[in-house]
Amino acid sequence: MKKSVFGLLNFLLPEHGIMPMHSSANIGPQVDTAVFFGLSGTGKTTLSADPSRTLIGDDEHGWSDTAVFNFEGGCYAKMIRLSAEAEPEIHATTKRFGTVLENVVMDPESRELDLDDNSLAENSRGAYPIEYIPNSSEQNMGPVPRNIVMLTADAFGVLPPIARLTPDQAMFHFLSGYTAKVAGTEIGVTEPEATFSTCFGAPFMPRHPSVYGNLLKERIAKGEVSCWLVNTGWTGGKYGTGKRMPIKATRALLNAALDGSLNDAEFRKDAYFGFEVPVSVPGVDSAILDPRQTWADKEEFDRTAAKLVDLFCDNFEQFADHVEDGVRQCAPKAAIAAA
Repeated sequence: MKKSVFGLLNFLLPEHGIMPMHSSANIGPQVDTAVFFGLSGTGKTTLSADPSRTLIGDDEHGWSDTAVFNFEGGCYAKMIRLSAEAEPEIHATTKRFGTVLENVVMDPESRELDLDDNSLAENSRGAYPIEYIPNSSEQNMGPVPRNIVMLTADAFGVLPPIARLTPDQAMFHFLSGYTAKVAGTEIGVTEPEATFSTCFGAPFMPRHPSVYGNLLKERIAKGEVSCWLVNTGWTGGKYGTGKRMPIKATRALLNAALDGSLNDAEFRKDAYFGFEVPVSVPGVDSAILDPRQTWADKEEFDRTAAKLVDLFCDNFEQFADHVEDGVRQCAPKAAIAAA
């Protein structure tokens, strides 16, 4: 039902100049709103439930001239391997009456939960009222955003943990809506598969993608919004060889982006995608900031990166006639790396 309502709002709101978003959102101590776009499994719910920031909502929002506002008033989080250490606010909801758990294994006698048990499904979930998160917004609303974060779980191990995007690059990645499925998430998926879901929510976007893309670009320009691409996927190799990006590092990089300190870092230009990547960030192992250096087989990295570049370019062909040349020029180029 909530996705039906979301689909309806995605049709109606653009007529009123409101940007509907498949995103989470929170507010920082400087009353700075951040919006997190992302598909399932990329960290939308986890990263927006930050004890140092106020949660607006975890999944569906609108962006008007004056505010970012939530559509739901509730949260729907992945439960598999949920950690009290890494995600204390969400983990605590599993102990509260009123939380609805789906595909979660429970001991029938002790009633203890085993969130690491995926025997029922890898995709275990919990639904709970937003007020179960201690620092949630009573109004489910915040000011227009200062930062936009696009989340991806790159199972190919090619994308850096964070990159700074220009407005044109932001529109390119918003229209691309890239992430990757891995084995166990959906029936029939046995190895990493690239997934491109336009605007990070294609099934719920009834209008042409360019409508949402142009709305986003206009709002970025009007508010001078900083844009970031954050990879919560794999490092040191692709899925099956590498390891999942440490959430501690992701949070440290994200905090630096949102508080503005990351803008003072030294950046390099990514050889394949052309966006800017920090060279070093306090509290983060510099090795993971350059994905190629984390791979034991550098030539295999180059082959994998070239494959991902081709997938991005093939997918974006459908939008090429509907965007400005600056956005088209943001397509990744394998030739850059080879030069």
